[in-house]
Amino acid sequence: MTQAFLPPQITTEAGSGPDTVAQPRKVFVKTYGCQMNVYDSERMSDALTRDGYQAVDSVEAADLILINTCHIREKAAEKVYSQLGRLAKLKSQRNAAGGDLMVAVAGCVAQAEGQEIIRRAPVVDVVIGPQTYHRLPDALARARQGESVVETEFPAEDKFDNLPAAPEKAIRTRGVAAFLTVQEGCDKFCTFCVVPYTRGAEVSRPVGRIIEEAERLSGAGVREITLLGQNVNAWHGKGADGREWGLGELVRRLATIDGIDRIRYTTSHPRDMDDALIAAHRDLPELMPYLHLPVQSGSDRILKAMNRRHTAAEYIRLVERIRAARPDIALSGDFIVGFPGETDEDFEDTMRLIREVKYAAAYTFKYSIRPGTPGADMDNQVDEAVKSERLLQLQELISQQTRAFGKECVGKTVELLLEKPGRNTGQIVGRSPWLQPVIVDAKLGEIGDIVTVRITQPGTTSLFAEPVE
Repeated sequence: MTQAFLPPQITTEAGSGPDTVAQPRKVFVKTYGCQMNVYDSERMSDALTRDGYQAVDSVEAADLILINTCHIREKAAEKVYSQLGRLAKLKSQRNAAGGDLMVAVAGCVAQAEGQEIIRRAPVVDVVIGPQTYHRLPDALARARQGESVVETEFPAEDKFDNLPAAPEKAIRTRGVAAFLTVQEGCDKFCTFCVVPYTRGAEVSRPVGRIIEEAERLSGAGVREITLLGQNVNAWHGKGADGREWGLGELVRRLATIDGIDRIRYTTSHPRDMDDALIAAHRDLPELMPYLHLPVQSGSDRILKAMNRRHTAAEYIRLVERIRAARPDIALSGDFIVGFPGETDEDFEDTMRLIREVKYAAAYTFKYSIRPGTPGADMDNQVDEAVKSERLLQLQELISQQTRAFGKECVGKTVELLLEKPGRNTGQIVGRSPWLQPVIVDAKLGEIGDIVTVRITQPGTTSLFAEPVE
């Protein structure tokens, strides 16, 4: 779970009398899920800032509670309804005392459930899907007039371009590393996945809007941007030279922006990893040597059932090409165990692929049914105990590889982007090129500095380093 708050802002409005000043409405935003949801919460927060809202850090102080939901986990909708049940009590108490508390549900659960949320949880005033965030202020205005608002249709236009640029003050609060969405939606239709149904078809944001936001982020002190998309390397758009660009060309353009010293992207699909993007990894020091490249399974039979449209051998050859272009690159991946019909032999194929590729990190999941997806109707669902046992084995192998990668970093001289104070006094935490948190002496620099250090020791979840003279 991630909490994302819109930036504090002083907002006053003329009242009915000459000395009357209306207080801004207050909003509490809770975000579940991936980086895309964090970015979406920021975009909604920007829209609410312009509508006169101010952030608070507790539900008790809020006039609006906005829950941005994720549907990737099992029983995600039921967890949302449970939370809404608790909020119903708070809303009843507040409004009985003369308050005007509103509740809005956004994100993928909102998209999937739609009107059902209003039916099951009358506490909710607004349900708004990922494609209609630009309509949030209008939806809230309609709800204040007593309407139960559900906005979940997929518009034909690009939702990104319906949102005005974020206020500079809003951008400044996001630190020295920021997310920048360039693509949304998915056309791949993997049989386990709800994304095509909750996020819609693939949409690429226009080049000009991406460059504009990146330049504004740089002007606000951001030094590292992470490009986001459900299939980020499926991004394409017409460049300033009139040609159709892919992600590799876009990264080259972003690397020319003064102040943007680091670029990352996630999440990528193996079938969209083209030569131009691999060449960008070879040529651009600004493009960090870390790649999240999900494969999901090492069994060709399961990959076909998942509709991944690549084989294990094709994935391994792709990894070899990427490493030939950028030998120091670190890979992370996604793995699902217990997909319908997965046998012991299929699972061992996955373990064999992991041993061959050697990952720096990975996200691992037990398969869980997503209603409405083809996988939900497949025969040969795997027993839960078997899935749990396989997950433990896979996680142990990934943990071994992660620890090994950390040990391999000891003695290396690397550049750190200092991002935040350390947990202990006198420490500051930076991010390595391979996305690891690295703890150093706070005297080494200020947040936003890029400093050169030597890795001295691997920790449980981070590394330790010393300055290089």
